[in-house]
Amino acid sequence: MLTMLKKLAAAVALAFGVLMALAPAALACGGLVAPDGDVRLDRAATLIAWHDGIEHYMTSFAYQGNESSIGWITPLPAVPLSIQEGGAWTLQRLSREVHPQPKDAVGVAESAAAPVDVLQQVQIEALNITVVRGSGPAIVGWARSNGFFVDDETAAHLAVYAKGSPIFMAAKYDTSAAQARGQIVGDGVPILITMKTAHPWVPLEVLALDGQQVHADLYFLTDEPLNISDMNAVIGQSAVGSQVPGAPGMTVAFQEQMNPSLYHDLSTDRNMSWVRPDGWLTYLSLDTPENAVSYDLGVSSRGVIRLAPFGTPPMQVADDASSSIPSWVPNLPLGTPEVVMTVLFILSVIGVLYFFFRRKPRAGHRAQLSAKPEK
Repeated sequence: MLTMLKKLAAAVALAFGVLMALAPAALACGGLVAPDGDVRLDRAATLIAWHDGIEHYMTSFAYQGNESSIGWITPLPAVPLSIQEGGAWTLQRLSREVHPQPKDAVGVAESAAAPVDVLQQVQIEALNITVVRGSGPAIVGWARSNGFFVDDETAAHLAVYAKGSPIFMAAKYDTSAAQARGQIVGDGVPILITMKTAHPWVPLEVLALDGQQVHADLYFLTDEPLNISDMNAVIGQSAVGSQVPGAPGMTVAFQEQMNPSLYHDLSTDRNMSWVRPDGWLTYLSLDTPENAVSYDLGVSSRGVIRLAPFGTPPMQVADDASSSIPSWVPNLPLGTPEVVMTVLFILSVIGVLYFFFRRKPRAGHRAQLSAKPEK
């Protein structure tokens, strides 16, 4: 059963998703859980928007299979402030923006002695969503008792994630209910999750399913452009075309400042009025074998993409402690008035110090000359 699934089904954790009738190459977020594994994923799509301590995630998946009930569990960095339907066309619009068309681990015990706190329950179309909090064994026990298939390997991965964050979102996609609504195989339900976080975080390891290539699109809306190193972030060098260090197959494929057309299309979508007219869109493309994805992703205060082993506490993934650039260096793109003033100030200080130390030896030399007795 479910020999294809390496771990517990998960929707691109925390992602902006549009689960609706789409082209086959549309949106698949994470691994799905079905009784006999008769499900394969399409391409994952995630939107992560962060501003002033608030993160919006939209997640979506499309399924292929004939099961009557499908579900997934994904880790969260914080308790959601809200869970609601996501935009109906947001991910498609982002895909069009970044692809412009030419004109013309360890075993886990089965026992769940520790209790699980059920924090939230929400129904969105054919999805029954529950947010729970608990230890790894407790989450595994709760999932199994609520109809989720969890093998030993999946349980081990849940236990690792629970050490980093005890909060999980479990969703059951009832395909029978979906069919009653006129939906067909491949249709989905958009989920928009809003949380308070210190920085953006995306659990990527949940996308790695045994024997399946990981295909994912990650869209970030942030105050500043994202980069792959602190130095590049400070000098304002573009990361477009660069591979993310430590992540084979993950490329910064597109980046631009929010333009009026994109802002209009996103902000007028369902439940998307929070989209800001400023900021930057960064698109990461991930295409790699499943065994190469053993990490999660965060974004540092400088807008630098960081990776850490899955299970790392979410708000530690982007820890700047390993940064090669001192924290006192201004986090400003090159060419801005602030950078110009900073450079002028530093040059002025260097000039004053140079003048002072250059003049001091000469003054001492004159004193020595004046002290010599006259012949």
